Amino acid sequence: MASLTLKINNKNYTVDADPKMPLLWVIRDIVGLTGTKYGCGIAQCGACTVHLDGVPMRSCSLPVSAVASKNITTIEGLSDDNSHPVQQAWITEQVPQCGYCQSGQIMAATALLKKTPLPTDKDIDTAMQGHICRCGTYPRIRKAIKTASTLMTQKASN
Repeated sequence: MASLTLKINNKNYTVDADPKMPLLWVIRDIVGLTGTKYGCGIAQCGACTVHLDGVPMRSCSLPVSAVASKNITTIEGLSDDNSHPVQQAWITEQVPQCGYCQSGQIMAATALLKKTPLPTDKDIDTAMQGHICRCGTYPRIRKAIKTASTLMTQKASN
């Protein structure tokens, strides 16, 4: 066990954990933020996506010792009240069906829109590649990303 200080959603947490423990389990089981989901455990499905210094990463296979100096953002860190434009677009476009993969999808979309405010279909395909939705809501995800892009562009111009 090691004592590590993590900065998650702009708050510092000191945790005692095995340095090899996946970040996902520290976030969920030790810190108690359960919005980030476990899907596959091998970084293939995207349900566990968080941002490390703004870059989307799969937290299920990332040892906590590798992120102690990073700013970690989980789905809970986007907003306290679902007011983030990507969350609003997800609601407007009624994206979730079962909803399990959606926190990872939203985190990937948020990173995309920060980097590419007006993404093309190809940009969306590239950014969302490997984010698996068992319910097949991909057309609604694409539509929500475009809606979020519009919302963010409008917000920036005001």
